[in-house]
Amino acid sequence: MTDRVTFTAMEHGTREEYDLISAHDAANAASLPDRVLDWLRSMDGDSPYRISRLEHLLQTATRAERDGADDETIVCALLHDIGDVLAPANHSQVAAALLAPFVGEKNHWIVKHHGLFQGYYWFHHYGLDRDARDSFKDHEYYDACVDFCARWDQVSFDPDYDTLPLEHFEPLVRALFAREPRPFF
Repeated sequence: MTDRVTFTAMEHGTREEYDLISAHDAANAASLPDRVLDWLRSMDGDSPYRISRLEHLLQTATRAERDGADDETIVCALLHDIGDVLAPANHSQVAAALLAPFVGEKNHWIVKHHGLFQGYYWFHHYGLDRDARDSFKDHEYYDACVDFCARWDQVSFDPDYDTLPLEHFEPLVRALFAREPRPFF
């Protein structure tokens, strides 16, 4: 990069310098779908499950599509565990943060909370409260998150399921991230 700002503290930046930064940020944003698809591909490796983490995501998205979900929800199903690449301990929140500028409130909430809701299926093995999700019982998206986990997420570890390939979902990923992002401030 040959053009650089001259400031060393943001308070000293000019409009022209911030225009330069905005152009750089726009180019970076345009490559987001490629990075997301690369992160997905990186999840195609050894796993303690009977299928790879990528296959789990593909299977979840396949089930969502076959169940008649809209395109945004299908992409959320595909990316719900993408946070495992960067932050396994809080993967749900990382995936939700990635998706937040591009998806509606309902899908954002489901992705953000699915990790806790999945605990219903395994928390009790560790002496934890499998009903911890019930702290959200009165939330308007509670049932939708329960359904997401029950119908698509927790059942998607089947090596014999007829799962669609990543290439099938790539146009949906590209279309989602081509949306005008909502401001974060």
